[in-house]
Amino acid sequence: MFEGQRADLKWHWIAGHAHPERRFDEVAVRDAQSAADLVGYLNYIHPYRVQIVGRREVEYLSIASPEDQARRISRIVTLEPPVLVVADGQTPPDQLVAMCERAEIPLFVTEESAGFVIDVLRSYLSLHFAERTTRHGVFMDILGLGVLLTGESGLGKSELGLELISRGNGLVADDAVDLYRVSQSAIEGRCPELLLNLLEVRGIGLLDIKAIFGETAVRRKMRLKLIVHLVRKETMERDFERLPYEPLYEDILGVPVRKVVIAVDAGRNLAVLVEAAVRNSILQLRGIDTYKEFIERHQQAMLRGE
Repeated sequence: MFEGQRADLKWHWIAGHAHPERRFDEVAVRDAQSAADLVGYLNYIHPYRVQIVGRREVEYLSIASPEDQARRISRIVTLEPPVLVVADGQTPPDQLVAMCERAEIPLFVTEESAGFVIDVLRSYLSLHFAERTTRHGVFMDILGLGVLLTGESGLGKSELGLELISRGNGLVADDAVDLYRVSQSAIEGRCPELLLNLLEVRGIGLLDIKAIFGETAVRRKMRLKLIVHLVRKETMERDFERLPYEPLYEDILGVPVRKVVIAVDAGRNLAVLVEAAVRNSILQLRGIDTYKEFIERHQQAMLRGE
């Protein structure tokens, strides 16, 4: 955590060097509802989390008598924090530094505001401790929506991704997608480091999409909002309804993700179909359901005897 956020927080490790491998309490991580439970201002009630010491907390520790200050600082040890961070450009009291050395609690100091430190660490911890899985497919930014193209091998997912990129959409990951549950209702997709910016097209090989199409053709991450599943025409006719009454969903890490199924057949422009499915999903997310509107029209026509 120290090295990963060093550039953003510009902090310094000034005490507690004897325990560089200190870890978060496993029970606290398991029971945490979100990353907000793992970091916050100095609080004697909430143990096992990153304790942020800002301007007011330093004043609270400093204005007390030497005896009270020693008592207040010694109580911090009972919180068993994985790390203490003194923010707002404050100078930590000497007794706090000495306590961290004795208890082997890492102590970081930064000029950044306490609120900014909390935001950065919550974002980092939400991803670091998120449930995760890896799925096979092509993950893309299509018209501003995170879309995962799935289907059996050989159906042309990567070729479809290449055509969508040529139409102005962006690539996140090809072949393998790392999915993280970053909140109760949000799944974030990222590309494994090994495959960053790469797309494999059969007959051509590996393509560096960033080098070929430029910076705007790739994305670092996207929230997964739609799964487009490609199937063969025979499978579509056998296993799926032509006009499903209820929208399809697929469970990813306990979060339902909207899903559409498109048949692969000769002469079909899959890129146009995928973009149309994305546009339709955007309308549905806004509360506009074309199929239900059609059913209502049909029922009204039947009542009128048309």
